[in-house]
Amino acid sequence: MDVSRRGFLKISGAVLATSGIGISLKPVSAHAQPLKIMYTKETTTVCPYCSVGCSIIVSTREGKVINTEGDPDSPINKGSLCSKGGSIYQMSVNENRLGKPLYRAPNATEWKEVELEWALEKIAENIKKSRDASFKSKNDKGETVNRTEGIASVGSAAMDLEECYTYQKFLRGLGLVYIEHQARI
Repeated sequence: MDVSRRGFLKISGAVLATSGIGISLKPVSAHAQPLKIMYTKETTTVCPYCSVGCSIIVSTREGKVINTEGDPDSPINKGSLCSKGGSIYQMSVNENRLGKPLYRAPNATEWKEVELEWALEKIAENIKKSRDASFKSKNDKGETVNRTEGIASVGSAAMDLEECYTYQKFLRGLGLVYIEHQARI
């Protein structure tokens, strides 16, 4: 049987019309769902996964993340996100995410939950102890250098420019000379 596409559509329409299965052409009433980002505060941020710097809009309500999406006004990503950036919502809203810092003492095998204030104090103590033990005010030639060689830092591509600048100032203030960044490695 030699049937053209037009003929096939005519035959199909006739079969449907006579079989009682017909398709109603009556308009269907549609009801719009309220947007989940309704009454939220929108803030832009930078995706933390790589050094491209894609812009993300984070919608929050009462301090909780409601939605994340690419920023269409960004000249970098123009609203599109890779699979990692697209799943960034899960970074904030995830029942598997740790809620408190964990600490494992030297030579211990178990982690224990600690308070954030205690963890920050411990970090500060360790930095001070290491800095004091390795601080050099003068080099072998007698020149003033004021540096510590016992601490090194590898920055993160997840930090934006302003964060990198502030972090660099902090590290230089401590006297670090071994400062590297992931984007250069």
